[in-house]
Formats: sequence, structure tokens, C-alpha cells
Amino acid sequence: MHCSAAFSQAATSATAVPTISGSRHVGALHSSSSSSSCTLLIPSKPINLRFCGLRREAFGFSPSAFTRCSNSQRVQLPSRRRFKGSNVCASLGDNGIPKSFDYDLIIIGAGVGGHGAALHAVEKGLKTAIIEGDVVGGTCVNRGCVPSKALLAVSGRMRELQSEHHMKALGLQVHAAGYDRQGVADHANNLATKIRNNLTNSMKALGVDILTGVGTILGPQKVKFGTDNIVTAKDIIIATGSVPFVPKGIEVDGKTVITSDHALKLEFVPDWIAIVGSGYIGLEFSDVYTALGSEVTFIEALDQLMPGFDPEIGKLAQRVLVNPRKIDYHTGVFATKITPAKDGKPVTIELIDAKTKEPKDTLEVDAALIATGRAPFTNGLGLENINVVTQRGFVPVDERMRVTDANGNLVPHLYCIGDANGKMMLAHAASAQGISVVEQVTGRDHVLNHLSIPAACFTHPEISMVGLTEPQAREKAEKEGFEVSVAKTSFKANTKALAENEGEGLAKLIYRPDNGEILGVHIFGLHAADLIHEASNAIALGTRIQDIKFAVHAHPTLSEVLDELFKAAKVNF
Repeated sequence: MHCSAAFSQAATSATAVPTISGSRHVGALHSSSSSSSCTLLIPSKPINLRFCGLRREAFGFSPSAFTRCSNSQRVQLPSRRRFKGSNVCASLGDNGIPKSFDYDLIIIGAGVGGHGAALHAVEKGLKTAIIEGDVVGGTCVNRGCVPSKALLAVSGRMRELQSEHHMKALGLQVHAAGYDRQGVADHANNLATKIRNNLTNSMKALGVDILTGVGTILGPQKVKFGTDNIVTAKDIIIATGSVPFVPKGIEVDGKTVITSDHALKLEFVPDWIAIVGSGYIGLEFSDVYTALGSEVTFIEALDQLMPGFDPEIGKLAQRVLVNPRKIDYHTGVFATKITPAKDGKPVTIELIDAKTKEPKDTLEVDAALIATGRAPFTNGLGLENINVVTQRGFVPVDERMRVTDANGNLVPHLYCIGDANGKMMLAHAASAQGISVVEQVTGRDHVLNHLSIPAACFTHPEISMVGLTEPQAREKAEKEGFEVSVAKTSFKANTKALAENEGEGLAKLIYRPDNGEILGVHIFGLHAADLIHEASNAIALGTRIQDIKFAVHAHPTLSEVLDELFKAAKVNF
């Protein structure tokens, strides 16, 4: 659902319909008339509604706008002017009688994915409602990307202030840097509250109905929320997100054995904490805890730390982010049983060999953070009412996010986006999927290229990536019969990085030398999370290396790391 990859993408210890066609639908208010013609009053120019906080009247929609639906057209309606009990003329049955809906679009879940879909739906003129059983913003805003970035901002500054060598190199002197734990926790909580309010206000200002209660699908195009409220919609999007995944045998008490949900509250900073899982979540929290004075022990089921990253980037990241810090690790082991601290006894962790399942070791620590990924939150959705069976909790969808039932058939007018479908557990991926769905239901076919979606880990320095890792690219090349080349550039040759005294870093390009196609880009270094988007957009737009290498970058900037990277590639024509 983050913003960043952490708290949205599963960590390494856990397993992470015909095309809609026709002209773009025009929005207007429904008239009770059933005339065979369709009279429309619409603005002469498309209106961009992405600016939040403006009154609906400011967008120039007249209350007198109307339409009469013919038996040959489907008309989608705007949400600029709504009134209780109004119905939407969405389609006509075979007998010519209009079929009415309360909304054009209902979205179950008000996280980043649902919010992105709702705003785009309003922009497209759809009368939209969003159902939320918890709080607006979902995991990303309340228990993930947003508060974690607040903690990481603190850890970054603490790490810099505590580095005497770094400060001395810049000619600075800082003495006795410290922190107020409650003040740090308040910073994270206040940021989450601010962003949550912004999301809520943006939807209300644009006319999205926010319906409070748990959403349950009763049948085709019908949803219940709360106790007994029932609404209907032409199309429905499931956007219920995910929750922390806790393996069997681990007892979470929320105090000494915690998930990321608890850790973000920063109720205490343990002297020694074990982190189960060395993916995005585990890495980011190791950055926070070590900066605040904790010792960290990683417990990783696979044979190496950070197995989800490109191996070369992971090796460098371990050398910088793990080895010099107060971090040790156990790889190739499972934590089969974790018991919280009680009665003066520490947290105990029983480890077994991941391959032989033989007992390996027992650890005693002050706290344990379970960072083994996330599980889809799809229980109670009422999927059995439409013959949909989840796969390990994930809702099955096709490439257009259309839900498929137990027989492999498409469920009409039902879509699922974000963590709940498991395609790519990132907050911004959920938002992109939601926008793609809205494009489809308004008559424009759209398939999202997931290989163009970037991910980032907000450690210090940061890690970012888009596309394939080198092993993945070489496997693909072997199957499809093409060559793979790799180009690299170092942050040590970048003027801006050297000015910041942050020259540790590497950018890596994986590409096809025969045609210049970008297969993947991986960056470890200062502001890597910001730098990745030039490569991401190039992949999304199909831009080839031979074209992008002529782009001009300001000097001196970190963007020149990518400039040099593309120029270093050798294309065979």
C-alpha cells in the first residue's frame, strides 16, 4: 500500500473477461425521464480534480446538468452534486427498463489504493462511495509508510549527528546528541494524523461519500456496510489491504514481542531486539533501532540477508548497513517458538535449521519484532456469496484486476486492487491499480505494467529498484534467447554526493544490448528512493537507452549518477 516498500511488500520470510470497449462515458445527473434520446450538458474542457480541498462549486458544474438515458447508451454520472436517495442510470436491461444503482463505483477500503481510485473516479465523473471499517488511510498512513518515515527521519539525523568522523569531515562539531523517546513517537503519530485528515478532507471536498463500517459483498453489485446498510453500485473495487503476518508458534503480546504495528508506536527502545525477517520492514527497523542505541539480531530463514534484493546490491548494503553497526544475524534458521518476556524473564526464541529442522539455538533478548511480511486482509468480505475462493488469502484477479471465481470465470463488475490481490504489495502499486480499474470502467482499456513500478527501502543510505534483478533478467534471457548486459556507476564519482560526504553507493543498469531495452535498475546510495523514478518512467514509457542517454541533467546533482549510468551502457547499433 508504502509509499515505501516496507509495510506493504511482503518480507523475504513469507510468500509474498473481455476487454471493456466503447467511447468514454460522459457524466451527468440522472433524470427520471426514459426518453430514447440522451441530452447532455457538460463542461467544454476536461477538468482536473486532483487539487484537494476545493469546493465542488469551484469546478464549474451546474446543478441543472442532466441526462436522459437512451436504450443504446450507458452513462456514468458525476459526484459533484449528490442528494439522498438519488439513483444512477448505469445500464438498461433487455426489456428496456433502466437498472438503477446507488453509485457508479463503490470501493471497499480507504487506504492509499482506495483513495487513489476514488479521486480518479471523481475526475472521470463517477458517483463514488468508499467504505471503511477502520480509519481512512489504511496501513500505509496509519501503521506503515507514513509513521515509519517519521521514525526514519529521526534515525537518519541521529546517525549523522553521532558520526564524529562524518561531522569532522564537514568541519562541524556536535556534542552529546540525544533524543526524547516520547517526542519521537509523537512526531510519527502526529504525521499519520495529519496525512489521514488530508486524505479524508480531499475525498469529502470532491464529493466522495465515506461510508463507515465493515464492507461485505452480498451478491453481484450489492454491498452491505455496518450492521444492516445495503448499497448497490455499477462496479465494485475491493481494496482491503493487508495485516502483519505472524508465523505459527510466535506469541505476540504487543509489548515485548511485537509486529510493525506496535513498533511504530515506539513505546520503548529495547537494549537488544531480535528482528525476524531481513526484508524491507526488518531493514528499516534495524536502521531505527540501532540509531536509537539498540543492539539488533536478525533471524532470516534463507541462506543470506536481504534475499529479495539484487545480489550485488544486497552484498554492498550488508557491508554498509549491517556489518559496521551493532547487528549480528542468524541465517538459514526458523524461529519456531517465541515467548514474550514475563515475570522478570527475557523473550526466548527457539531456532531450528531451515533445511534439516533440527534444533539450532535458543536466544534470550529484550524484545522481538516479527517482520515476516504481510498477509491479505480478506476475511469477512462475503466472497463466498459470489463463488470466489481466495488463494492463501489473496483474491484471484487477471491482468486487469478483474476478480475470477472458483471456476476461473470473471465476476462481472468486480475488481480487486492492492495487497488483497498479492500482485505487488506496495501502496503506490495499489493506487496505480485502482486508477487502471477506473480507466477500464469508464471505457478506456488499461493494463498496468508492474515491472515499471519502483520499490524503495528507506535505510541510510537508501535502496531502490525497478524491474528485474540480474538473476531474473538472465533467467528470462535464457528462456527467450537474448543477451543481457550490465552497466554500473558509483556515487564516489558524483560531485553532489561528495559535497555531502556521502560517496558510498552504487547504481546498476541491467539491459538488452541488442535493442536498448531497460530490464532493471538498482540503486544503493544517498536519496536512491528519489532517483529511481527516471528509470521507472523510462520502463513505463518504453524509452530505450539510446534515447534516454541524450537527456540533460543539472550539474551538480545526484541525478547525474543515472546520467552516467545510461551513458555507460553499450547498445549494439
